[in-house]
Amino acid sequence: MIDGGTDIAAVEYRRDDYLISTDPTWLDVPFVHGYLSQSTYWAQQRPLAVVEKSLAHSLCFGVYLEHSRAQVGFARVVTDRATFAWLCDVFIVDAHRNRGLSKWLVQSVIAHPDLQGVSRLVLATRDAHELYRRYGNFEALPNPEMWMARKRV
Repeated sequence: MIDGGTDIAAVEYRRDDYLISTDPTWLDVPFVHGYLSQSTYWAQQRPLAVVEKSLAHSLCFGVYLEHSRAQVGFARVVTDRATFAWLCDVFIVDAHRNRGLSKWLVQSVIAHPDLQGVSRLVLATRDAHELYRRYGNFEALPNPEMWMARKRV
């Protein structure tokens, strides 16, 4: 569990036996770290301290079984809640896939009240373009030649 250190109210969405919450105190940090560092192509071997720091400074969406609050998915948004947001670290564990949870998670992120005024919401994906296009209205970057990145070596 982490302390969000913020007075921003948590938002919850319920569907069937599942719950999505932005309450940072509900996050199962070892679960999120384990999945990201062992099961994703983008965060292989990400240290626990880095995951903890990223969670503390982001708007996080946990997906839980409603009756037990066991975490089964996650998404993180790095944002100033005013002009820019980056959707990242999105996953649903294998045992809960094919139930529409990833679609619902993306829709819940898009619907979050703090992101309604954000003028640019971006993401990067190797293999889920259709999910984000269809359920989040994402499209390829206009003028990608304008964008630059600095990757730490």
